[in-house]
Amino acid sequence: MDLLNTLVDKGLRRETPTREEALAVLATSDDDLLDVVAAAGKVRRHWFGRRVKLNYLVNLKSGLCPEDCSYCSQRLGSKAEILKYTWLKPGQASEAAAAGVAGGAKRVCLVASGRGPTERDVDRVSETIRTIKEQNEGVEVCACLGLLSDGQAERLREAGADAYNHNLNTSESTYGDITTTHTYADRVDTVNKAHAAGLSACSGLIAGMGESDEDLVDVVFSLRELDPDSVPVNFLIPFEGTPLAKEWNLTPQRCLRILAMTRFVCPDVEVRIAGGREVHLRTMQPLALHLANSIFLGDYLTSEGQAGKADLDMIADAGFEVEGTGEVTLPEHRAVGRDGCGSHGGGGVCGSAGGEGGCGSTTAEEAPAANEARTDLVAVRRRGAGTDLAPNA
Repeated sequence: MDLLNTLVDKGLRRETPTREEALAVLATSDDDLLDVVAAAGKVRRHWFGRRVKLNYLVNLKSGLCPEDCSYCSQRLGSKAEILKYTWLKPGQASEAAAAGVAGGAKRVCLVASGRGPTERDVDRVSETIRTIKEQNEGVEVCACLGLLSDGQAERLREAGADAYNHNLNTSESTYGDITTTHTYADRVDTVNKAHAAGLSACSGLIAGMGESDEDLVDVVFSLRELDPDSVPVNFLIPFEGTPLAKEWNLTPQRCLRILAMTRFVCPDVEVRIAGGREVHLRTMQPLALHLANSIFLGDYLTSEGQAGKADLDMIADAGFEVEGTGEVTLPEHRAVGRDGCGSHGGGGVCGSAGGEGGCGSTTAEEAPAANEARTDLVAVRRRGAGTDLAPNA
């Protein structure tokens, strides 16, 4: 297919595809899917080999957010029966982080619900970052705390943070349809603040909210322009009790095409399969490793992921290897002059907000239609951070 040959050539040269080419990837048929995966896989292997970076989420503060993001189980007015708790103490957060590190995670992502941190919150998170780094040698830490005010990114960097996550989520033209309490420009501003402070910027998207192909291409091209080191691709989990509970629009094949398009547009950037992979990719998850070079290990913010051992087995069975703490994540041209994790002044990856994962099973006789609602796969997290039960890392 001439399109795929062209996209591979451009990806190896770090040349941006045209919008028409990106849209054509999303429009390919299921008959061509393996060809699309193979082509994008060549670009992924050129820049990242067969390494898979593992990341681990610690939800520092869960629920009761004043923002109205339609995709989020923690939103204002959410009736989703998720865990709700206030800030974890630094020791509790470090204990939660240690479980992920022991499971093979290279990066710990500290996430807190809310519009953005107060100065006291920054103090609290800074102490948590220092505690985690003191107790877990070599770990990278990313913060995801919402919209940043002037000077806050610098303070997090001084405390030892390597990266900051803030997702664009969807296209600028449709952003007002999913959130009204802040703007797309607010999100861009926070990503730029992270960049300016020397933090590794991480920013991604959520697919499956009813957006068009044009919206998906718009947001990925906007991300390329922002130039984050990491682009997490979340797949919406339609939590009961949220406005998007009925939005079951994704198939495994569409998820793979979205990941492939993202890889072609952002060839040398860490692309992470974030929340929702277990729900929407299901048994096709191993194929996605040929497109993305990073995943989350274990559970997500408010939903359960598959067991950490299952993730590790999947990586090994697919012929990939877990990226070690001594390895630089990003290609040399992006990592030169930066810290060992290969980033803008510090880190490699982070962040997932909205699209959360889950797990489940069905028998062959019960196999659902391709895009049928799979509420059986959405399991609210009841273990790990904020509970007395062990995590599943």
